[in-house]
Amino acid sequence: MAIKITDECINCGACEPECPNNAIYEGGVEWALSDGTTVKGSFTLMDGSVLDSDTRNAPISVDTYYIVPNKCTECQGFHEEPQCAAVCPVDCCVPDEMYQETVDELLAKKEKLHL
Repeated sequence: MAIKITDECINCGACEPECPNNAIYEGGVEWALSDGTTVKGSFTLMDGSVLDSDTRNAPISVDTYYIVPNKCTECQGFHEEPQCAAVCPVDCCVPDEMYQETVDELLAKKEKLHL
């Protein structure tokens, strides 16, 4: 399952540089699948929809840092634990129950993001 940032976020930014998938954005900042990945062209999202990797998408949050679930691999294949959660001073990086994924699914997502 992906990680999410809760409303307890204090906007310190400690998590953003730790993400190997560039899945974490400051509140209000648009995101793209190609940011920090090798994805080019069309990309199929977890819900089956297709998105151009360079398209700038509306922020998921405007007030606090946020994680793009389609880019989050819980650091599988990179680290032993999600790095955002490891560095968060207020423990607001928690599993997102809306995105149930197995380790194999997370590793497959990592491979799609970093060919």
